[in-house]
Amino acid sequence: MAEQTPERKTPPVGVKLSPDVERRAYGFRARVRWTDPISKQRQTRSTVVKTMDEVNEFFAQMARAAETGSDPTITLTAFVERIADRWKRGLDLTSTAQGYDAGLRLRVLPALGHVQVGKITPGMIDRAIDDWETRYSASILKNSIAPLVRVLDEAVREDVISANPAKNRARRSLNTSAPQTTGSPRAYAIPDLDTLDKLADACGLVHQSYHDHVMLAALLAARGSEVAGLRVGDVDWTTEIVTIAQQTYPGQGGLVTKATKGRQARPVPILKALEPVLKRLTEGRAPEEPLLRGPKGGVLTTASIRRATHWDSLVVELGLPNLKRHGLRHTGATWLADSGVPLHILQQILGHRSIETTRLYLHPDTRHLLDAARQANAFLSKPARREIKPTRAPGV
Repeated sequence: MAEQTPERKTPPVGVKLSPDVERRAYGFRARVRWTDPISKQRQTRSTVVKTMDEVNEFFAQMARAAETGSDPTITLTAFVERIADRWKRGLDLTSTAQGYDAGLRLRVLPALGHVQVGKITPGMIDRAIDDWETRYSASILKNSIAPLVRVLDEAVREDVISANPAKNRARRSLNTSAPQTTGSPRAYAIPDLDTLDKLADACGLVHQSYHDHVMLAALLAARGSEVAGLRVGDVDWTTEIVTIAQQTYPGQGGLVTKATKGRQARPVPILKALEPVLKRLTEGRAPEEPLLRGPKGGVLTTASIRRATHWDSLVVELGLPNLKRHGLRHTGATWLADSGVPLHILQQILGHRSIETTRLYLHPDTRHLLDAARQANAFLSKPARREIKPTRAPGV
């Protein structure tokens, strides 16, 4: 906990405050005093402001502090220091928390850390996000907004603020300025197997392991960390199934190996295009060995692949400027969906908890709309029928 300076002391709960104000040449000095209930010493908190409205606001803030025990004038940076890691409760400290830590340190605090927590507004947060959207990907934006929401949730619990101004900001449409036409993961898929082979071969010019990573990630519809977590024994040639049971990645304190994101092992069928890679990687090797490792025997991460293969310029040359490493998983999922794999089977292969997430990979089916148009056109093309008026029979 940061040490309290005389200017930053917070009145304890329930103490009686003695306010006074003194006019200065440049404004006013507002001060509150109280007796500490434990030490019995006289304590003071003061500030220098320009107007009487600010004086009254300061007195109101100190009165609220004496009611709640929280300092409503504390800045976001000071509040983060005071609550330490409390905002990380429930996070996976080996993965998610690291990204959130970086987002808070590198983007949130530089943008808003100097502002009093009680004065942070949705508009301030929106302007910060507007700036981030011009420079960062959707995943980085998520890792910046999420820790801000969590920190301000703690401020609500401590009665520093009454409502979280970042709560609804988490539902904003992220990265709207990025060059993309749809939010569907299909938009990030490689169009065909020939293009995938070209990408893998280009990566293989740097090292064979990069070629193999591209093929495994795409044709198993797997995340990069899941490819790194594969063992030789996960490949079953009898059933022609690869079992994705864990993920491996560098984390705090070293290499982290744990269950997949969905926390369940999932079977993926071996496609013909992947057989040569898997046979080469499994032949004559022990089941417990890692299936794939990098040039120096280490774990391949998306960051190391990007650097080593000059990924960003490589995908531009291949006509795939928006392809990220995670787009390889989107590629495999899209191809399986287009091949007619039933939705519930596709969900099992991808490990999605919600079938609505899996449904995003389905190709939009407009055939029923075309059928409706044909029916309407047939109706409209019929000649108009004349209305026949009834005639009276003779003698009636």
